[in-house]
Amino acid sequence: MIAIPEKGFYYHYKHSPGKDIYDYAYEILNIAHHTEIDGLDESAMVVYRPVYESSVYKLGKHWDARPLASFMEPVTKDGKTFDRFQKITDPFLIQQFQEKILEMYSK
Repeated sequence: MIAIPEKGFYYHYKHSPGKDIYDYAYEILNIAHHTEIDGLDESAMVVYRPVYESSVYKLGKHWDARPLASFMEPVTKDGKTFDRFQKITDPFLIQQFQEKILEMYSK
């Protein structure tokens, strides 16, 4: 069975803790799948949006989609392997992200 990420906020592995808290931060909105296919397969997509003004956001505040398998697969960089996206659980950061999402997407 394919693992499914929980809805919420995540950092992409490119996030740099020394930068802005919104750097490479995303909100996972849902999972999308092809309506003609029963169950989740390789066509399943994670639907998410940036919590920073990425190039995609600037093109029209679009939501992003990434294949579920790609979202869940680990990344190896500089000899270390880790999750591509890391769930954010800090209540202070979550509050900041919720406020930023309202500011960015309610205009």
